[in-house]
Amino acid sequence: MPLPAPKPRTLKHTRSGECRGYEREDGLWDIEGHLVDTKTYVHSRRAGGRERQPGDPVHDMWLRLTIDLDLKIHDVEAATDSSPYEGCGGITPNFKRLVGLTIGPGWRKAISERVGGVEGCTHLVELLGPLGTTAFQATGRAREARNAGKPVTRKPYQINSCHTYKDDSPAVLERWPQFYTGKR
Repeated sequence: MPLPAPKPRTLKHTRSGECRGYEREDGLWDIEGHLVDTKTYVHSRRAGGRERQPGDPVHDMWLRLTIDLDLKIHDVEAATDSSPYEGCGGITPNFKRLVGLTIGPGWRKAISERVGGVEGCTHLVELLGPLGTTAFQATGRAREARNAGKPVTRKPYQINSCHTYKDDSPAVLERWPQFYTGKR
């Protein structure tokens, strides 16, 4: 169901973000994100420079995480094709600091410690949240296949992460009956 009809309004800004997960031939996975901000009116870069037309990107940024099925990061590539300030893209090498991290518990804290604040770019850091989720989604079936036949002994991270996976929900009873806490 879409949102209710809004009051009359004029579009001024659009942020588009897209994340994709790719299985590589070498057994690793590339998780890529692309963020683009555009305006609907003519404007100039804050630090001078050429006039931007409606639809020209204010931000046009990319991130690629190369991971394994344990969600450990093996490589990171970051690029800034467009930004409001000339020096914005100069921080992209810092994102290599994420190599060696594992996407999972503590992910956001680890991001903040390595590329938060003046050590990173707000927009690229924001993109890391959906990239983490994309990594789980892209590799989920492959991780399940790798673990097929092995008993699930630890409570899955999904349990109690949202209302659908509440520990007494039908979804938990179906997927992980040994962790179901509701009435049977």
